[in-house]
Amino acid sequence: MSNQTFARISPVWSRSATIVADYGEGIYLYDTAGNRYIDFTSGIGVTNTGHAHPRVVQAIQAQAARILHAQANIVYHEPMLQLADALSELLPPQLDTFFFSNSGAEAVEAAVKLAKAATKRPNIIVFQGSFHGRTHATMAMTTSKTIYRAGYQPLIPGIFVAPFPYAYRYGWDEETTVDFCLAELKRLLKSQTAPSETAAMLIEPELGEGGYVPAPNRFMQSLRQLCDEYDILLIADEVQTGFGRTGKWFGINHSGIVPDIVVMAKGLASGMPLSGIAASRTLMEKWPPGSHGGTYGGNAVACAAAVATIQVLRDEHLITNAHDMGQILSARLRQLQHSYPEIGDVRGWGLMIATEFTSLTGEPWPERAGQVVTACREAGLLLLTCGTYNNTIRWIPPLIVTESELHEAVNIFAEALAAD
Repeated sequence: MSNQTFARISPVWSRSATIVADYGEGIYLYDTAGNRYIDFTSGIGVTNTGHAHPRVVQAIQAQAARILHAQANIVYHEPMLQLADALSELLPPQLDTFFFSNSGAEAVEAAVKLAKAATKRPNIIVFQGSFHGRTHATMAMTTSKTIYRAGYQPLIPGIFVAPFPYAYRYGWDEETTVDFCLAELKRLLKSQTAPSETAAMLIEPELGEGGYVPAPNRFMQSLRQLCDEYDILLIADEVQTGFGRTGKWFGINHSGIVPDIVVMAKGLASGMPLSGIAASRTLMEKWPPGSHGGTYGGNAVACAAAVATIQVLRDEHLITNAHDMGQILSARLRQLQHSYPEIGDVRGWGLMIATEFTSLTGEPWPERAGQVVTACREAGLLLLTCGTYNNTIRWIPPLIVTESELHEAVNIFAEALAAD
């Protein structure tokens, strides 16, 4: 392809590489030049079942031959109804009613609109380092990097930011960090947004773009208690943490809390554009009919892919595999940390693992992280960075990954560390 062809694609997409993908299979991605890459990006946490899982592909093909589009305002279709049943088996029983859309940002917007409609309150609390999307409303709730917000002011009002318990960044132990963050959140409710005007708190159980930082269980449980005390809704953004990524079906399963709304996307349909929110029927009935919707939300082919995805995750025991392989991956990375002190922290749940790079003086070291990612790509391993300073390498392999494949990838990473 010519440079002119590439120039027809908007440069607004930031690029980690200039690979032209030909096809994918399992954990591997092949480019048009015939090169093979171990894909530990999973399309940013999307292809949890691997590239082109046969059962998901078969479900897509079969549904495409029946009907491509059956608009949700006009007709029901079987894949959407089947998906609602399948999701109800995974989520807490209170969360029994679903709304479907196309992207994570759309689902976050839906959750916030539902919260405002149900509570008649205007304000939302989010947490430092969050990523909730790049639409006009969701970028106001995204605090992981200024690039997502810069130049678009004024942002929508009514968004308030509380500290997230990121112990490594603060330099404290977990208990001290949780105590501080809870005290600051309570201070926020006294100083900036009163409980009576706060519709919801919106949180990722493990920060995604903000650095792959799990929220401690005590923090999540305290949020639930605080929300109950003030009749504030708690929204769990499971866009990246859902569908086995953290070694459990959802990130909330680590703390055992039941949020009022769960936001889903990414791993839900193995790469087909589909997202959704779950809430109780009682809460959903407070959302006026016609006040929200979308032409393509709950697309029939995408829903069929999601039903097949959930079945594959179950039948192939991929949630257990994510937990087990995550322990192996974390152990290998911590071994490397002993030899390479620039790896300041290794953290995360399941196969949502972070290696944060810091200088010997404790400052973020994005240049080093970038060098390692580039060296890995040149050796056939695709990784991504994240975090406010882009100094964290994130490990998000497909949940089908085997132990031998993990070791192959970590060996490439180790060689990249040694080479620079």
